Amino acid sequence: MVITKILVTGFDPFDHATVNPAWEAVRRLPATIAGAQIVTAQVPTVFDQSAQVLHQAILDHRPDVVLAIGQAGGRAGLTPELVAINRNDARIPDNQGQQPCDQPVQADGPAAYFTQLPVKAMVAAIRATGLPSQLSTTAGTFVCNHLMYQAQYQRAHEFPGLWAGFMHIPFLPSQVVDRPGVPSMALADAVRGITVAVTAIVTSRQAENEH
Repeated sequence: MVITKILVTGFDPFDHATVNPAWEAVRRLPATIAGAQIVTAQVPTVFDQSAQVLHQAILDHRPDVVLAIGQAGGRAGLTPELVAINRNDARIPDNQGQQPCDQPVQADGPAAYFTQLPVKAMVAAIRATGLPSQLSTTAGTFVCNHLMYQAQYQRAHEFPGLWAGFMHIPFLPSQVVDRPGVPSMALADAVRGITVAVTAIVTSRQAENEH
């Protein structure tokens, strides 16, 4: 598979915030990255509905890759996620007031799914551009993990050729004005980090095709 189109999603603001760096960065991505067309979609920070919006976007755009972006307050770098677990367990309500506790994402799904994305190559590419990045082995149990798991479930049942994955990004500086010591990242740097991560995805797939 040669990657020609990548769907990048970002969440809307949640938990009484007025901004979500995920969507702010995603909507500023260039139209093409490393020769691949970039299409974007905002997804709601809502259990189940987020997956429905993603599913429709996949049907509408027929991408080769889905990269979902989410906010991880407290993290200092961009963190590609290795695995999604079959668990909804919300510390806070989602944007429709839902707060599931120890519920499966999909009752008939496996305990976990691993991403198809070259997460270590993504980390290396982000670091090479001078930005902090680490591989993450937990996407949490809120809507971010939910969406990552649902993307994999959709892939397993309907879109077998799809690559799908997730990456968290830090707060914006404006979000930590009253949070001393909490890390943040400038919006331009988040956009740059996502761009080089996407480039790494395309490059890794091309290298795989050549072998």
